[in-house]
Amino acid sequence: MTGLILPPGQGRKLITKAQEVTFKATQEHGSSISIFEVVVPPGFDVGAHVHSDAQEFFYVLEGELQLLAFEPTQRTEQDWHEWESPDGDKVVRATEGASMFVPPGTPHAFRNASDKPARMLFQCYPSPIHELYFEEIAEIWEAGGINPGAIDEMRKRYDVSQITPQRFEPPVLLDSQSSESRGA
Repeated sequence: MTGLILPPGQGRKLITKAQEVTFKATQEHGSSISIFEVVVPPGFDVGAHVHSDAQEFFYVLEGELQLLAFEPTQRTEQDWHEWESPDGDKVVRATEGASMFVPPGTPHAFRNASDKPARMLFQCYPSPIHELYFEEIAEIWEAGGINPGAIDEMRKRYDVSQITPQRFEPPVLLDSQSSESRGA
């Protein structure tokens, strides 16, 4: 039996405007857990969702993410950013070293509300559900951006019940000339 060793930056990559995913250990390697390194660009919000069978683990390697992993007192359809649990849990601002474990049936989400990319280690059990999910969503994004109808149909096949919409709204950065002309 042989293990798997990958140098930094190595692994099969899926790169889109909305995410960069590097496959680290997969079913193909004999793993029952899919392990990925994910770069989350500024403005990306996965939207709150729930899995009936899958469990997930997220570990922030670099940058900052907002994280949610609880059933709120009241689910809202447009966003999850102000949700609160009956016990007073709220969305967490997670920086390097923070982690989130999500058991099956738990609403969860992440969002990069900063102006810099964030990088996380992401694990999903069982393999290969998220391997297939990432491959198909990359095809949808490459075919024309975030297509809600196509994404909704795809999610049904991969145990994803979406609660709030997925969004990708990169921050608008001012160039130096426009900030100078405003006297900034």
